[in-house]
Amino acid sequence: MKKAPLFATPVLLSVAIVWGAAFVLMKPAIEQQPVFDFLATRFTIATLIMIAARPSVLKKFTPDLLRVGVPLGMLLGGGYITQTIALQTTTAAITGFLTGLYVVLTPLFAWFVVKQKIARKIWLAVALATAGLALISINGVSIELGQIWGIACAVLFAAHIVGLGSWSPGRDAYALTVLQLATTAVVCWAGALVDGFQAPPNGDVWFAILFTAVFATAVAFFVQTWAQGLMDASRVAIILTAEVVFAALISVWVGQEVLTLKSIMGGALMLVAMLVVEWPRRLKALI
Repeated sequence: MKKAPLFATPVLLSVAIVWGAAFVLMKPAIEQQPVFDFLATRFTIATLIMIAARPSVLKKFTPDLLRVGVPLGMLLGGGYITQTIALQTTTAAITGFLTGLYVVLTPLFAWFVVKQKIARKIWLAVALATAGLALISINGVSIELGQIWGIACAVLFAAHIVGLGSWSPGRDAYALTVLQLATTAVVCWAGALVDGFQAPPNGDVWFAILFTAVFATAVAFFVQTWAQGLMDASRVAIILTAEVVFAALISVWVGQEVLTLKSIMGGALMLVAMLVVEWPRRLKALI
């Protein structure tokens, strides 16, 4: 298991908080602007912000970086497109759960694709996190088109996390982040231009775009890329699933959801999952 500084986990948790807030903001925004147009604007702004903050980053777009960054950006773009379509076509709760299934798929992909050995405590944490996600998000069982999009999103995000964990160590985290976001923007523009780009219609949509572009994209993906150079993909996936907990809490705070005992139990299980995966190394032999 990769050794990471102690502050890596709380920094990743801050990403989960921001993503949870973004989830709440995006739902009404994409009801007013088409999915591809919203995402194209979001990822373009995020890319330009990062380039403006460090223009010299463009000089680091070497053939080696392009070889890994473009495929990662395509996976990321596909994940966000499918997630946003799912959010548009089914409930936020079901979309959140289905997206969170990457916590199950990530260790499976890591084991199958890159032959990464998965510790027993990781599998325990995966089971706990999945149960927690289900308690928070599921209020019935049915199969809808939106749910199929959500499952596709989970597959793409899991593949992205495993790829990032394999390819980010030893490479410039900032440059790799910019390249991924730029590739995602290109993918989204390809969809947006098919029927003509529609600009954000009002200030509320612009606020959602700017918040997600700056905090949930530029800052968040730089942090994730940095962290995955230090932590195993499975640990990162489990920590990031806290996004669903924070989305639920923020939804309650703004009046979109009602806090239930089931949600509290689900959040508690996810907290236990993160404690298991971050358990002190000195107890490793007991797990």
